[in-house]
Formats: sequence, C-alpha cells, structure tokens
Amino acid sequence: MSNNLHQAGVKLLKQLSRHSDVVMDAYLAGSISEQTHDGAVIEKLKKSGILWRPEPDEELRLKRSVRALLEEALSDERNRQIDSNVGSALSTIKTLADHYKEARHNIDYSAAEAYLADLNEHVYSFTDSLRYSIRVLWGRINNEFGYVGSINAKIRENELAQSQVSELLNGLEMIQFSELSDIAGDIRELRRLLVTNLQETLSQCIQEISAVQGRLLELLGRFRQIQGRTRLLKGFLLHTDLHPDYQPDDHVAHKFVPNLFNCAEAVIKPASVDVSNDSHELILLETVAKIKAISRDLLPPKVREHDVSMTVGEVEDFDIPDNPLKLAVDEYFCAVIDSGVRQSALEYLEENKLQWASENWLYQVIGGYEGLPDEHKAYFELEPIGHPDPVYSGNFMISDVELWLA
Repeated sequence: MSNNLHQAGVKLLKQLSRHSDVVMDAYLAGSISEQTHDGAVIEKLKKSGILWRPEPDEELRLKRSVRALLEEALSDERNRQIDSNVGSALSTIKTLADHYKEARHNIDYSAAEAYLADLNEHVYSFTDSLRYSIRVLWGRINNEFGYVGSINAKIRENELAQSQVSELLNGLEMIQFSELSDIAGDIRELRRLLVTNLQETLSQCIQEISAVQGRLLELLGRFRQIQGRTRLLKGFLLHTDLHPDYQPDDHVAHKFVPNLFNCAEAVIKPASVDVSNDSHELILLETVAKIKAISRDLLPPKVREHDVSMTVGEVEDFDIPDNPLKLAVDEYFCAVIDSGVRQSALEYLEENKLQWASENWLYQVIGGYEGLPDEHKAYFELEPIGHPDPVYSGNFMISDVELWLA
C-alpha cells in the first residue's frame, strides 16, 4: 500500500512540475480558460485532481488543497484561510489513542506501531496548523492588511481576523488536559504526545494569540481614527464643492476664537515676581509696606471722634457640670479598685441598670482608660473582647471590655 502511495505522489508532483506554468496561471488569475492552453494538459490536470470546475458553465479553478500549498509555500499575503476546527482534530487524536491502546493490549505490535505513527502525524499536524494560523495572522498584521486598499476594507479585514482569533480561542478551550492524561494513562509514548508536547505547544500558542489580539485592537483603533479624519476632510471638500464662493472667516478678528483654530501658544507667557532680583528690591519693599500699613486717616471722621465707653463688671461665677456618662465610668473604675477583681464593662452596666447604650458605654470606658495620666494608667489593665471581622481582614470587632488592676 505504501508503494502505491509513493508512486501516486511522485506522479502528482511530476505533473505539477511539468505543467507549472498552467498551475501558476490558474493561481494568479483565479481561473483559466481551456481555449488558452493545451486541451490534453488541461484534461490530465483535471484527472489528477489539480483543476476542477465548480459549475458546468464556469471556468476551471485550482483545488483548494493545491492553492493552500502554494499560498503557504509562497507566503502569499492574500492568504486569509485559518483552520479553527479544533474539535474535529481533537476527536481524531482521541480515537487514534484508543486504537493504539487496544492494539497494545491485544499484543498486536504491528497495528500498534501503525496507529502510533498515525497519531504522531495527527498531533504534529494539529500543532503545526495552529502555528501556521498564528503566522498568517502576524503576516497580515505586520503588513497592516496591505492587500486591500481602502480604510473600510482594512477595518473589515481586521474584524475578520478578530473573529478568527475568537474561534481559535474557543476551540482551544475544548482541550481538557485532565481528560487527555486519563486517556494516556501510564503509557510513556501517549503521555509524551498528548500531555507534554501538546500542552507546551498550546501554552506558547495562547500567549501569541493574546499578543495578536492586542495588536489587532490597536490597529483597529488607528484605522478608525484615520477613517474619522478622512470623513471630516471629505465633508469639507464636499462643502467647498457645493459652495464654490466659500471663504474662511477671519477668526482672529472674532471675540471668541473657535477651539479648532485656537491652537497657538500664548504670546505673553505667565509671569511671576522674581524676589532674587536686586533691582526690584525697593519696589517690593514699597509694595509690602502699603499692604501692612493701617492708615487711620482713611477712616470717616465721625468714626474717629465717636467716644466708646466700656464698663467692666464683676465676672460671674459659673460651673461646667460633669458629663453623667463620664461620672458613671469613674464609678466603674472605682468599683474595680474596691473589688480588686476583673470586671466586665457590659456586666457592670447591666448589674447597675444604667440607662446608657452599650456602644456609648464601651466608647466612654475605652476613652476614660486612654485619658488617664500615665502614672494612673499603669495601675489598670484593659482587655478588649471580640472577634475578627469575617469579611474584612485586619479588623477586630469589639463586643465588650474587661478592666482589672495590674
């Protein structure tokens, strides 16, 4: 079987070499006419599957496989074909792996060897197809879609490339390495193909595809900016065509200059006082003296002549009553001193039936402890009782405090 394949392949390559001018004419023109070339040659190429006719009344065209071969070999910038059918390739790889495991289990080494060779071919073909797709995208990006002439066409080509990138990424998400690892099992050859090589290649490809996406978005933004400026210029040209007598106004003579024309820098730049200049010292001193001087001659005469009499009486005695909450906290401190045992602030509040809110009471106890002089604070110990915040780390929620003598 391999001998027959070898002979058929040699025959096909010889026909491509012998009739290369016909093949290249069909590749460049998209199609060829039977009247412009030898009919026998055309018939041979049709039988070999190199040329085909889509419709009875259509001209002959190259088969897609032959065109793809020439596009890749010639690095043709018009090549926009990307194979994003990951699911089909992945199913074929899984099926061949199962065939290989079954043949190996049945001790059919010849069949297992054939399946392993076929599996190698499909895995490397799949990874090479991914790399080729990324090379095609980079080629189109680096050329800035130069095979189309208008900005609108470049934007459409950019959007096409973005959709192809999205399809590639969606297809790569189908690959589950845990499943491939289960398929490979403890067979070294399968693990090398399905886990090690495939995972390394896919990691590199995903990184490159991410870079491709960023570059495509950057190019799309630049294309849209150029498109907007082109539309503005075309609109101005259309306006001048419709109004041949149009003359721009003298915007400098206007009171308010439009922002579109007000782009020049100011003639007089902002200035500030140079206090280090000796020649300005007298002027600065005179200015400062005028600012600080209080001239009573500027006041109205009636204000100056008006006598103001003031009587100073005795100062009334007044007392500021102590805060009841503060007094209650002081009593709590005294109770701790008298008892000499650890005392909870909330328990003291409940035992004495004080009317203060628990939160206000705890704030006042903590504030009273912190407000003590250092020599008095050394006699007490205050311990907060609570729990860490379940949501925000680093926060401690205090629910009670205990006070005792140190």
